Amino acid sequence: MALAALGLWLGCAGGGGKPAADGGVPGIPVTVGTTALQSVPLTLSAMGQVEAYSTVQVRSLVNGVLQTIAFQQGQEVKAGDLLFVIDRRPFQVALEQAEQALARDQAKLKDATQLARRTARLVKRDFVTRQQDEDAASAAVSAKATVRGDQAAVDAARLDLANCVIRAPIGGRTGAFQLNAGNLVKALDTNPLVVINQVRPVRVSFSVPQTSLAQVRARADHGLTVTATPGQGAAGTAKVSHGVLRFVDNQVNTATGTLLLKADFPNADEALWPGQFVRVTLTLGAERVVVAPAPAVQTSQSGSFVFVLQPDHTVASRQVTVGQSDERIAVITRGLKAGETVVTDGQLQLTPGAKVKVHPAQPGGTGNQTGSGIGGSGEGR
Repeated sequence: MALAALGLWLGCAGGGGKPAADGGVPGIPVTVGTTALQSVPLTLSAMGQVEAYSTVQVRSLVNGVLQTIAFQQGQEVKAGDLLFVIDRRPFQVALEQAEQALARDQAKLKDATQLARRTARLVKRDFVTRQQDEDAASAAVSAKATVRGDQAAVDAARLDLANCVIRAPIGGRTGAFQLNAGNLVKALDTNPLVVINQVRPVRVSFSVPQTSLAQVRARADHGLTVTATPGQGAAGTAKVSHGVLRFVDNQVNTATGTLLLKADFPNADEALWPGQFVRVTLTLGAERVVVAPAPAVQTSQSGSFVFVLQPDHTVASRQVTVGQSDERIAVITRGLKAGETVVTDGQLQLTPGAKVKVHPAQPGGTGNQTGSGIGGSGEGR
């Protein structure tokens, strides 16, 4: 669990009171801080990768010579914008030929239909044989089928002619040209003419441990917020983008034991770019936890511990379990209660039961920390 935007006002350095006289034996000088119960964000942190919201590989549907490229590489285009023009002349000729064949066969259909009608009247008066009547009717049906085929050929020729003009199917950012004007274009070639990525909005995919599945599923329908920070720069120097969780995969990856999630970002400023790696923080809600000044936490072979100030101005060693922390604040999941006074500086001289003398914290020192924010990058709990 990573914690963000945590505001904490720890107790003043003199909160432990003045040490009692100890028969002339001076106490060991220390500075102290006070633990507190705070509501902090319950978050999951991970590395994610930016994906285009949608991607289209633009290909030609006809064979021909690429005549015009109507945009610049890397240009942003809108849906419907002109991209390419393929030489239309061969397809215009093919359309005219198909239309001429249609007109010719429509005339033949008209004659065949009239003949069939006359024959049908004459056969009733025995002026023609029944075979002649059936032949005339069949010829009319055949002519009608021919006209339908001609109409389909005309429609196909018109479609080919229309496909000589290629427009953007979506709005987005264009990639590099694969062909230049004057090159022969092949229909449905393996290599697209250009790739368009939609980057406003944009999508970020990331994975969280499968142990977080229940937490994510319980809150996924409530529009969980997600932040994405590009790069690995110092805290506060990178642009933070805000989005919403939109997708939870329907299975856990058995190879990695993680669950794939995706969030959508408006990305109006295009701070996120397809293929980019980003630090992702998913906020699941908030929880009440005990927090202490991070300098109070010491490490030994048996684990983390703190020195707690006692009423008689001695100190006791207390084993603690630390959740997330930064250079100022540590979340204590076990071992401390809110309101306890802990030593933040001078621990190297201390042993359990030692007498101490509380000194005020120096400005910029390790004593009483205020207004701290935790931005851990570990797994959520």
